[in-house]
This record gives sequence, structure tokens and C-alpha cells, in this order.
Amino acid sequence: MADLQDDLRPTAAAGDFDDLADPYPEETVVTAESYEPVSDPDDAPLTRAHAILAAHPVADGYNGLPWALKRLSYYDLELGESTVDTDVPRLRDGHVGALFWSLHLPEGLDGDRAVGATLEQLDLAKTVVRTCEEGLRPAATAGEVVDARSCGRVAVLFGPAGASAVGDSVGILRQLHLLGLRVLTLTGVSWASEAGLTRFGEEVVREMNRLGVIADLSGASPQTLRRALSLSRAPVLCSRSAARAVRPHPANLPDDLLAELGAAKGLCLVPLTAEQTGPTVRDVADHLDHIRAVAGPHSVGLSGTYDTGSAHPQELGDTSCYPRLVGELLRRGWEEADVALLTWGNVQRVLRGADFTARAAQQRRAPSTATISDLDG
Repeated sequence: MADLQDDLRPTAAAGDFDDLADPYPEETVVTAESYEPVSDPDDAPLTRAHAILAAHPVADGYNGLPWALKRLSYYDLELGESTVDTDVPRLRDGHVGALFWSLHLPEGLDGDRAVGATLEQLDLAKTVVRTCEEGLRPAATAGEVVDARSCGRVAVLFGPAGASAVGDSVGILRQLHLLGLRVLTLTGVSWASEAGLTRFGEEVVREMNRLGVIADLSGASPQTLRRALSLSRAPVLCSRSAARAVRPHPANLPDDLLAELGAAKGLCLVPLTAEQTGPTVRDVADHLDHIRAVAGPHSVGLSGTYDTGSAHPQELGDTSCYPRLVGELLRRGWEEADVALLTWGNVQRVLRGADFTARAAQQRRAPSTATISDLDG
């Protein structure tokens, strides 16, 4: 009910934004003081995990189902689909309340081909949601995520998409936003490279803030990550990043960047892949322990990366398995308030922060018409 009450609060008038010092209101964050523990007389970790997740479901930060469905001539996600890792029954068994659908493309696509392929991916994702209206509901804001959950549906947010989807114009980003895109990954293009953000890249970040598109910095260079953290007025996330100190994978973040991400109120979503986090559920829990200690409990979340072709740790083979992971965390002494942040509260905070920043920025900044040739040419 707290989330629903938050969404019913009247929207601030345009002039009120100047007087708000903190762009991430405390009322949107679950804290140890405000969280009410779920009582369970048996106190068995797995039973407690199901009880906690019933109140605070998983917001899964990365799922590749739309691309996986391209190879199937027929599927029924509401009845159940054994050829993929994600369907409505397993989402419900895993207490998944929201998930981000990846619009990433195979390597090698750029320019107009990348823009067109991203539009096709977005169209496919919307079609899949429409065919599963009993189980899924599209969402673009924190309020719509809560509405979907209240109706017994899993909220689907579109993104992240690759930066190549923007082509050479900020105007393309704006049209993608109108079509539902909510997360963009800042890597793999000339304007967000190992050298960092160019002038055009910085303008893309500013327009993302104005629109409410969240910056995804997984795979970005340290220079890009640090510049985006300093430039963005909205919280950023890393959609598939674990702790390099625990497992030295190049896509994982070192402690100094994790600490900077935490200080900026960003969010590190830990992928459930054997390659990045390790072969067992305990390995995943090790990463979550480490990131919570370094970045803080407000900066860690979950990224299933199901249906991406990746191998998953033991006991975490599909979207029904989240209670096993939460049970492992409870065995390690995680407080229920921190579990609630991990599964649901932190993603909601980032979504609300993006919405808040966009409303404020739209009062101060006109839509950008910048192109690469204007700023980097």
C-alpha cells in the first residue's frame, strides 16, 4: 500500500522543483526504520524468502526473452514455455514483479541498420506483451510498475537498448522514448568509448535526463562511467555488473567504481550468470555481500540475464529460482529490509528518480536537436 499511496500524492507544480534539494525523495526508499518484517513462526530461510518476496517481489534488471522468441514459430508464455527460461508461471513462482526486456542487438550492427533493428526489437517486445495480457503489462514509470503489480501482472519495461540505436541524432533517442524505451547502454559507439563521452555523448546524457531514459553503464569504460556519474542528474545503473574483487571478469566493477556508484546513488544489478558471478548460488550471494558492503544496501539489485544464452549458476536456472537466492541471503544474516531493497526498493527508487529529474528538466531545457556532426564533427 505504501507504493500506491506514494503514487496518489499530487504532482508538484513546476515552480516547486527549484525548492527541492534532494532529487531522490526519502519516501520512495525502503529503510530499516520503515520496513515492517514479515512474521514467520517457522523461520525457515526458504519459507521466509517466499513470504518476503510476496511483499517485495523481484524487479529483474535484464531479460533477453524477446530475442529468444525470434527463433520459435509458436509459443505460449501464459501456459508455460519450456524452450525458454522465462514464462508467466515461472515468473509468478519466482515472485518477479517487474523485468526489463533487453533490446540489445548482435555485434556488428551500426548506423541505420542498428536503428532499424532496435525498432523491430521494440515492436516484437510490445507484440509479446499484448499476447500475454493476462500475465504481463507494459510499464514506463514507477507508478505504472506499481499499477501492474496491483493488478496481478508482471510489469515489463523496454530496455536497455544499445547506444548505436541513437544513430547520429538526439532526435532519434526522443522518438525511441516515445515508443517506450526507458534504458540506454552507453558503450560501443564513438561518442561513448574507452576515451569517455564526447560532446555529443554528453548531450545524449542531458537529453536522457530530460526524457527520463536511464543510463546503463555496464561495459562502459571507467572514463565514461565517471563522466556519466558526474553529469547525470538522475540515478544511473549498471544492468549486468558484479564485483571484480570477487571474480575478476572484465565486465565486473572494481571496488573504487562500486564506491563511486554508491556515492552517486546509482545501482549495480548483479547478473545471475556462471561466467560473471560463478557456478553456484553461493557465489552470487558472495557478490551481493561484497557490493552491499562497498556501495551500500541502496545500490545493489538483481539482473537475471535469463534467455540471453548465458549459463546460470546451480539452483538458479530460470526465473522461478529467486527464492533460493533470497533464502541463501537470509541464511547469511541479511536483514529483511535489505532484502526488500535488493529485490524491489532500489529499482523503484531509480525509476522514481528518473521521473522526478525528467519533470524538473523539462521545465528548464528545450528538446535537443544535436547531431554528431554538430558537436563532434
